Amino acid sequence: MKRYKYPSRDEWPQITSRPPVDNASLQDTVQAILEDVRINGDKAIRRYEEKFDCTSLDSIIVCAEEMDEAVRQTPEELLQALSLAHGNIEKFHASQHAGIRKVETIRGVECWQKSVPIEKVGLYVPGGTAPLFSSVLMLATPAKIAGCSEIIMCTPPDSDGKVNPSILAAAKIAGVDKIFKAGGAQAIAGMAYGTESIPKVYKIFGPGNRYVMAAKQMVSLHDAAIDMPAGPSEVCVIADETSNPVYVAADLLSQAEHGTDSQVILITTSEAVADDVENEITSQLKALPRKDIAAKALEYSKIVIVKDKDEAMTISNMYAPEHLIIATDDCLQLADMVINAGSVFLGKYACESAGDYASGTNHTLPTHGYATAYSGVNLDSFMRKITFQQLTAEGIMNIGQAVETMAEGEHLDAHKNAMALRRKDIMKI
Repeated sequence: MKRYKYPSRDEWPQITSRPPVDNASLQDTVQAILEDVRINGDKAIRRYEEKFDCTSLDSIIVCAEEMDEAVRQTPEELLQALSLAHGNIEKFHASQHAGIRKVETIRGVECWQKSVPIEKVGLYVPGGTAPLFSSVLMLATPAKIAGCSEIIMCTPPDSDGKVNPSILAAAKIAGVDKIFKAGGAQAIAGMAYGTESIPKVYKIFGPGNRYVMAAKQMVSLHDAAIDMPAGPSEVCVIADETSNPVYVAADLLSQAEHGTDSQVILITTSEAVADDVENEITSQLKALPRKDIAAKALEYSKIVIVKDKDEAMTISNMYAPEHLIIATDDCLQLADMVINAGSVFLGKYACESAGDYASGTNHTLPTHGYATAYSGVNLDSFMRKITFQQLTAEGIMNIGQAVETMAEGEHLDAHKNAMALRRKDIMKI
């Protein structure tokens, strides 16, 4: 990890930068896959599954028998963990329901807003080296609470043509309607355009590799909305002399093991803590099965020693981390200073793993600095807001002249006339 000791403000932009990502080289590849699936449907998806996931599929549909078999194959302890996590996620997201409140903006003009679920949503769940069954719960649970009428899921199969049992078990618990064996850009294309098997959806959710992310951004231009732009995972930990270096090191490594392009940052007011954490990282890293991945991620990671907490929070807000852990005794005071972050973990016991799995908050979060403008996935992500207004004759008379004046000022005479006709009739009464 690169170390910065009491950096000047001129160095802060460099500290808060991400590793460079070159997506230009894969644009043509992804575009070709999207177009192939758009034209050839299931046939193209099966061809890409054979090419990329080394499996030959007669059908890309996961049948009921496969679902039941997956539940039987999933250890009872994991099923119980999934059920506990699902309950907490459900409770937290159900609390986000907003009721309808009507507002009279002026006498005779009443306005209100109603939340309506997105009818058809598609969830992408990665398989590969780390089958993210937790993402099934994080995406399907709020979709179900929102009332989306069709929830479909795509996830890559293994070389035997099977989907990871824990992913299917999580899908059954969360109530996913239909599941398809498709990974990568071809899965995103299937959900964006529709195929003989996969229904076209209105919005696509879920994490993925660079090809998946590129495909999501491409289809979002014309064919389907997406949850958010995304990049590699990241965490920022703020620590001081009250922090536990063992915990801090574990938190940094838990994010580093996600992928070689992940990034972790430690910001601390104590050089001694920085030393202790770095020593702990070296020690804990040796025991990790994914140590080679984590070690590579640490090459792009940083330790920043600052003068005080104000500097620490300012740098963190500049970085706008996906995950922010404030591992200090005064975490609640520092929490008030958070402006940009995807999800915040407070105190020595709030490890990022809790939010990844079972505390109840959503782990689908903005990365790569997008926390400055995007929220993480929540109940509203699966809803649309439709506004309503109702005007009485009194309302027309109260705002009519203003409407006509503004329409005339914009040279939109038909707009003016629509109001003028009503005003004229009311004045005759």
